[in-house]
Amino acid sequence: LELKRMSVSKDYRGRGVSKALCREVLSFAGARGYGAVVLSTSMVQVVAQRLYEGQGFRRVGTSSPSPLGTFLCFHIFHYRCDLPGRA
Repeated sequence: LELKRMSVSKDYRGRGVSKALCREVLSFAGARGYGAVVLSTSMVQVVAQRLYEGQGFRRVGTSSPSPLGTFLCFHIFHYRCDLPGRA
């Protein structure tokens, strides 16, 4: 299962909403038999990286979105969270 986009309004940040949404995605995926959840985030999304790593995701790769991204050293980080008993 791929977590494609997740965003929380600035008014609700710092209240655990992102963690709860992330946990819900992992629970949803596990209940439906998925072996893992994958996602990608940019190198500038440091808060998101910490969130995902804190929820059990591990970085499994890095890419650049385009030749210009490569030239500018802009990277996309790819994450994976294996679900218990399903990996």
